[in-house]
Amino acid sequence: MQISGANSTNAASRGAASSNIAKLQKQLRELTDELRGVAGQDIDAKAKQEKIKLLQAQIQMVQQQIAAIARQSQQEQAARQQQAQATRDPSTKAAPAPTGRRTPGLGDTVDTFA
Repeated sequence: MQISGANSTNAASRGAASSNIAKLQKQLRELTDELRGVAGQDIDAKAKQEKIKLLQAQIQMVQQQIAAIARQSQQEQAARQQQAQATRDPSTKAAPAPTGRRTPGLGDTVDTFA
């Protein structure tokens, strides 16, 4: 029962990520269209340049948001796959933590002369 619940949660998470990416892609298209339209506007050259810089910055931020959502989605998917693998094959668990004992080596026995 847990697995089906987890699968529905995972599907909802993927759906939300896809929805967010779709919204951001629409916003990206709108900003790109607006950027193209700036060339035909009859405004001062300095104002036009400032508007272009602003739109380019907005486009870059939207692209970064899309990339971040995609990265997060990939990381979540990898974590789910790793967790599913661990539950299917318990022999692949991590090695036990080392004990407090150390093997003797350089610096363990140092002669000190006063």
